[in-house]
Amino acid sequence: MLQEIKNSFSNQEASRLEDDALWLLKRLIAVPSMSGNESETADLIHAFMAKRGIATQRLHNNVWAFNKYYQQDKPTILLNSHHDTVKPNGAYTKNPYFPEIAGAKLYGLGSNDAGGCLVALMATFIHFYDSPSLAYNLCFAATAEEENFGPNGLKALLPELGKLDFAIVGEPTGMQLATAEMGCMVLDCSTHGIAGHAARNEGDNALYKALADLQWFANYQFPKQSAFMGPVKMTVTQIGAGIQHNIVPHECHFTVDVRLSDCYTPDEVLGIIKEHTHCEVEARPGIFKPSCMNQLHPLVRAGMNIGLKTYNSPTSSDQGWLEIPSLKMGPGDSARSHMPDEYIFTCEIAEGISIYIKLLDSLLYCLIHNPE
Repeated sequence: MLQEIKNSFSNQEASRLEDDALWLLKRLIAVPSMSGNESETADLIHAFMAKRGIATQRLHNNVWAFNKYYQQDKPTILLNSHHDTVKPNGAYTKNPYFPEIAGAKLYGLGSNDAGGCLVALMATFIHFYDSPSLAYNLCFAATAEEENFGPNGLKALLPELGKLDFAIVGEPTGMQLATAEMGCMVLDCSTHGIAGHAARNEGDNALYKALADLQWFANYQFPKQSAFMGPVKMTVTQIGAGIQHNIVPHECHFTVDVRLSDCYTPDEVLGIIKEHTHCEVEARPGIFKPSCMNQLHPLVRAGMNIGLKTYNSPTSSDQGWLEIPSLKMGPGDSARSHMPDEYIFTCEIAEGISIYIKLLDSLLYCLIHNPE
C-alpha cells in the first residue's frame, strides 16, 4: 500500500512550496503577534494568499479560505493553526523578533509554536487549492488568540465556516498523530483572613489558610483514570499575597492549571475540587474540552498507512473548541514551545509539507478503497 500512495507533487513544486513557506515564516516572526494583537500577521497571511490568487475572508484576526472547487455535498476538512504567540520570556539571548537562520535552525518567537505548522499547512492547502477532483473540500484557517484561550479566535470563527467533518490542527508533534489531547481549565482561587501587625501576632493569615488547599492540589488523585489520557492533573502555577513585610496578609490568591481527561466533565472536576477545599474557586471562561479521535477514523488510518504513529498529547490546543473529530499534527517539537530562543529546524518545515500532502493523498486512497 505504501508504494501506491505517493506525494502528488513534483520536486520542483516541493522546492517552491518550501521556499515560500520559509519566506512567510520569517516575516511572521519579525512582526510581534501576541494573543489579541495579531492584526499585522493577519495582514501578512492575507497578502500572501492574495498574491497566489486565493480569495480569503477575515473575522477579527482570523483569516480563512476554501479550495477553488468547493462542493457542498463533499466532506470538508479543516486545516487549522494559529499565528499568535506568547510573550517572549526574559531568558531570551536572541532577539525574539529577528528570524535568524543559524546552521539548520530558524530562530524566533513563534517559529516552533506554531509558525512552522501554520506555513506547512498553508503550503499544503495551496498545493491542493486548484485540484478539481478532490474527494473532499479543504478549509484553511489561520486563527488568533490560541495562546490565551481568547474569545476572538477559532471559537468565534467556527460559526462562519459552515459544516465541517473533521480537522487537522497544526501544533508541533514531530509530524506524528496526536489522536487524543487533554483538556484545560484554569482556576482562580482565593483565601481570606484579617490583616494585622506581624510583630504582635495579630490578624488571621490568609496565606497560612491557603497552605492546606495548596497541599491538596499537589497530592490529590482523581479516582477515575482514562485509558487513553491518564489522570486528571492539577498544578498550582501562580500565587500572590501580602502588601509589605510587617502586615499579615488578609488575602491570598493563587492559580491552578487543571488538565482534563475524558473521565470527567469540567463541572464534575470543579465539584470535586470545591468539596475538598476551603478556598473560593472560580473557573475562567474558555474551558478546553479533552479531545479523542477514533483509531478507525479514515484520517487516522490514512496516517498509519504512511507509517505515522499515534500518541496522546498532554497539552491543549484549539482542538478544545471543536465538536468534530480532530487530530493534532505538525512539524517541530512541543518541548521547544515557549522556551527561550525558540527555534525550528528548516528541514522540519519541508518534511511537514511533504507529510501533510502525503497524508491527504493517503486519505483519498482510504476513502476510495475502504470508505467505512
